[in-house]
Amino acid sequence: MSATGHNAALTPARLAVADVVAVLRSVGARHLSEDAVQADIAAGAPTNPDGTMNLATYIAWLAREAEHARD
Repeated sequence: MSATGHNAALTPARLAVADVVAVLRSVGARHLSEDAVQADIAAGAPTNPDGTMNLATYIAWLAREAEHARD
């Protein structure tokens, strides 16, 4: 069952925004929201053509953004 209650299995390479939030919250990102992920997408976070997200690619993008913010 997916994090959003659907009966489909989670696939880290193709997660809905709500599932990205649920997975990242489950590992400690307590303040993450769908609005924050949508803002990241608007700021250039990568998505798949169908609007889903690759969790590893998104995390890598977040790390690069954090590094740029430190510079």
